[in-house]
Amino acid sequence: MGIRARKIYKFFNGTLPTELLCFDINEKSIVKQSTLDRDDSRQLHSGGLDDNDQPAKTFESLTSGAQMVCNRLKKNQKSLRKWLAKNEISCYRLYDADMPEYSAAIDCYGDNIHVQEYKAPKTIDEKSAQYRFDELLSAIPIALGVNEDNIFVKQRQRNKGKLQYERLAHEENRAKIAVQEGQATLLIDLWSYLDSGLFLDHRPVRQMITQMVTNKRFLNLFCYTATATVHAALAGAESSVSVDMSNTYLDWAEENFSANHMNSNRHELVQKDCIKWLEECREGFDVILLDPPSFSNSKRMDDVLDIQRDHAAMIHRCMELLNHGGTLIFSNNLRSFSLDKDISNTYCVDNITAETLDPDFQRNRRIHQCYLIRA
Repeated sequence: MGIRARKIYKFFNGTLPTELLCFDINEKSIVKQSTLDRDDSRQLHSGGLDDNDQPAKTFESLTSGAQMVCNRLKKNQKSLRKWLAKNEISCYRLYDADMPEYSAAIDCYGDNIHVQEYKAPKTIDEKSAQYRFDELLSAIPIALGVNEDNIFVKQRQRNKGKLQYERLAHEENRAKIAVQEGQATLLIDLWSYLDSGLFLDHRPVRQMITQMVTNKRFLNLFCYTATATVHAALAGAESSVSVDMSNTYLDWAEENFSANHMNSNRHELVQKDCIKWLEECREGFDVILLDPPSFSNSKRMDDVLDIQRDHAAMIHRCMELLNHGGTLIFSNNLRSFSLDKDISNTYCVDNITAETLDPDFQRNRRIHQCYLIRA
């Protein structure tokens, strides 16, 4: 085109390797045809410019929009700094679509940054949304002082009108990253899936579990990568059972167990449809964590799971499995969720949602709902 890209980002659109080129349309960015002919092959095949051609990576080099994003990231970082240091937290959410026109979540895992694009507001067309997402990406290295190789981007793609993020099959052999949360060493994967393997918003719930499980039997339903079970084991749980339908996540959970030297004889992983498992279970537990997805139509399930429709039946069954004096922790992330009145009338229910939102999630207070339920 005869215009020099001021920035080039490499990421994956589904399984396709993609390069995103950002341009400033002004006289300085126009390249003479002779220079373009000489450099074109080198730039396209190497995936970027050489050191002498790299644009200045300064705040002043950003667009005005990117400067706003940069300032917001710095402001958020500053406001969280004391809390992070006091609680020795290295994995947290820094930005959550604070400015709606820059619609993404930015999570920090130590020096690694995980960026997940959200669907833009209806008032913003796709071209503008892409431009603003580019601006957000350009602000991150300057605001946070991180290497671009440590920024992992999950960008939306369209498939029959739905938003989808595909696993990067050719990246499956990349090693997971170990992060520390309290006493627990947990493994995350920032390139293969939409989620990292660690739900950051549930940090307070995991901490709460450590205060409840010493010498107790713990059940983790829809356990995902079983991070809550790791915390329970390290806090002295007598034994645990963690159930999930996904072999992939259970393999991941096993890696988490190994990383924390957990006794597999006392801490069991079960691959099964949680609803079926609940129907068949005859064991008793002192603490149960029930954290189902809002919706699931997995081929391995006989029926579709709809949390609004199905939560009451699941809670009733969990309460039957609780030992005397036991506690059920029920959580879900359906924004429009409403607890069945029959549950409130039958059991002692405490809505503890506000208590389970740390400072990094105060901007999105509807990210989950959480209840303590006792007989």
